[in-house]
Formats: sequence, C-alpha cells, structure tokens
Amino acid sequence: MARTNGKSEVDPQELDAEHELPAGEGEGVTIDSQTGRASTESSELQKLRVERDTLIDRLARLQAEFENARKRSAREQQDFREFALADAIKTLLPILDSFERALQTSAERSEFRGGVDLIYKQFQDALQKLGLRAIPAKGEIFDPHLHEAIEMVDTTAAADHQILEELQRGYKLKDRLLRPSMVKVARNSKH
Repeated sequence: MARTNGKSEVDPQELDAEHELPAGEGEGVTIDSQTGRASTESSELQKLRVERDTLIDRLARLQAEFENARKRSAREQQDFREFALADAIKTLLPILDSFERALQTSAERSEFRGGVDLIYKQFQDALQKLGLRAIPAKGEIFDPHLHEAIEMVDTTAAADHQILEELQRGYKLKDRLLRPSMVKVARNSKH
C-alpha cells in the first residue's frame, strides 16, 4: 500500500489476495485515510473510456470523410480532364472531315496524295490513342443514341431501319458521344 497526500492507494492484486475479491473488482478503489471510506474512481474511468471511444469514433469519421473528399476531388479532376479533352477533340473533327473529303475526291495516285494520306493516318492514330473511336454506320441498324437520321429512303433492297449511307461520320470519346453519325436510313414496309 502506497501513501500519497493523505490517501492510501490499494494495489488491486494485493486487495484481491487479501480480501479475495474477484479479479478486476478492486480496480480504481482508493481509501481516504481521514474518513476511511472507499470511493470508486470507476465512474471517472468510465467517463474517460466513453470520451476516448467518442474521440476514436470522431477520428474514424473524419478519416472516412477526408478519404471521400480525396476520392471526389480525384474524380472531379478526371472528369474535368475528359471534358477538356472532349472539347479539344470536337474542334479537330471538322479537320478530320476535310481530310476524308479531300481523299475521296481525288482518285489519282501521286506523291502529294500519298503524303496527305500518310498525314491523315497519323492524325487518326493520334486521336485513337486519346480514345477517339468512329461510330460504325453503313449497313448497321439505326440507333437514335448514336445516329442522326437526315433522310428516310423508301426501298425494298434493304431491311427496315438499316443505314444506307453515312453522310458524316460520328465519333465517341471512350464511352462519351462526341458527335452522332449523320445517316440515310432505309424504310421498308415489307420487312
């Protein structure tokens, strides 16, 4: 037993041995030497445990909130990058269209045409590396999510709603539609 400031503290192990208390029951018991009364510090210990548990819970919530904010910020940055990329590629699509029209009009084979064809392929490859994909159109079934019907053509030579001709190529950037394909669609009442 140690004596400090008029109070004697009881060692729980010593108390257990002397008074045959079950283990843990003597924790936090102090004896006031002037009054001889035993007071428990267990309520104070319990308050400290509750406060500790509350702080640990608060810390866990703050960590989760911080992690969510970090993920949200990363997702917003990625969305902004994709939006900026999509906007930049949209401005390049008319140039791609012009290349395609220029290559379709001239059938002659010359070094100049070969050079233009090579530049066109390099341009396409660079855009494909960024995630640009052409939307297949001719011969496909019309999909209003990917195609824009410019004209409906009555015919029995093709299935109903089949795309007969692509007037302007459509493109997707990854899963995002940049521009729908402008197409002529078959209308066949017999199918």
